[in-house]
Amino acid sequence: MTSTRSSDRRSRLLPSATHLERPGTRPASLSDLRRDIGPTYVANAVIALVFAATGPLAVILASSSAGNLSPAQLSSWIFAVFFLNGLLTVVASVAYRQPLGFFWTIPGTVVVGTSLRHLPWSDVLGAFIVTAVLILLLGLTGWVGKVMRLLPMPIVMAMVAGVFLSFGLGLVDSIQSAPWVALPMVLTFVALSIPGPLGRFLPPVLGTLVVGVVAVLLTGSLRSEIAPGFAQPVLQMPTFSLAALTELVLPLAITVIVVQNGQGVAVLSSAGHRPPVNVVTVLCGIVSLPAAALGAVSTCLTGPTNALLVASGERRRQYAAAVTCGVLAMVVGLAAPTLVTFMLAMPPAWIAVLGGVAMLKSLQGAFVAAFAARHTLGALVAFLVTVADLTVFGIGGAFWGVVTGYLITRILEPGDFADAAAEAR
Repeated sequence: MTSTRSSDRRSRLLPSATHLERPGTRPASLSDLRRDIGPTYVANAVIALVFAATGPLAVILASSSAGNLSPAQLSSWIFAVFFLNGLLTVVASVAYRQPLGFFWTIPGTVVVGTSLRHLPWSDVLGAFIVTAVLILLLGLTGWVGKVMRLLPMPIVMAMVAGVFLSFGLGLVDSIQSAPWVALPMVLTFVALSIPGPLGRFLPPVLGTLVVGVVAVLLTGSLRSEIAPGFAQPVLQMPTFSLAALTELVLPLAITVIVVQNGQGVAVLSSAGHRPPVNVVTVLCGIVSLPAAALGAVSTCLTGPTNALLVASGERRRQYAAAVTCGVLAMVVGLAAPTLVTFMLAMPPAWIAVLGGVAMLKSLQGAFVAAFAARHTLGALVAFLVTVADLTVFGIGGAFWGVVTGYLITRILEPGDFADAAAEAR
């Protein structure tokens, strides 16, 4: 009798695998992938990778300069975030037969850049490892999925709209600041988006990318030469300090689980997919461990990248875009130094327009999902706080947007919760 009670007590304390979501269908085979891939999905994959290799990469460059990292350490960081996350994207997307694009936490990288001004790099690496373990444990317990289910989707999508808004604003600003690069790209996107055979032959975003490269070359807008090179990963030893663990672990875990994974899950859910929330969290924790050993920030299911992967095409075939993106990311990781010089050479307008036109439909969908029916006041507050980028305790506006939006809708819109619960029954 005593042993039975002891066993029951242990079963309540230890995590169970029952909450880890299993694939709803068999994994995609090579023949499935060959059948499902096409120009639209390749274009979405290329644009998603270009996005990851531009703005987010620039954040890594800025953070590394704050810590005076060596070229070898920077190259190892970039190799890890592209190669390891690309491999994870391929494996997860094939296994679950849906787009699951993994890269790295952008707001977490910003937090790291701030900390590197006064913390040694080895202490930051120690915080990366502890963060990875924490994320893994939270995924194994199943708490993450329960929390995500409690959040109203309009609140989360309002936060996503606030994050994506900068892409639309950057698009408009680029037309004014660099018209000879931006206008040909925008006009190409509009022409290819008109219903007809032209857009089916050449996906609008891919056509925009090609025309943009031509415009950059014709206007002489390249800012530097492109130097080829291959990555040489460096295994780096961490140290553990209370100061670094206190300052970084909780903010990094929040940016991964709530901010970035929250965006990714919301984007994929609004596109009709069913991302495995708990499994995603576990995978983020597992891959973040070797990434930390190579000097890279935590892995996450990114919102913008997944929005680009599902921007067009048939839902059942969109996993092919994620697989393609993952393979390309692995290649890019191997050529990390070349990537750095290429992105630094392209003008900001090219990057802004490409990201802007690619995100238009996702931004539209986020606004519709946020303000179509319930929780609209809470969604508005979440949107405003996110856009204002309110930062408290080193945690950015996306997290506080969800928190304040939820509190407002819970206090001022209680009837919306009751209506949603009634519909669920």
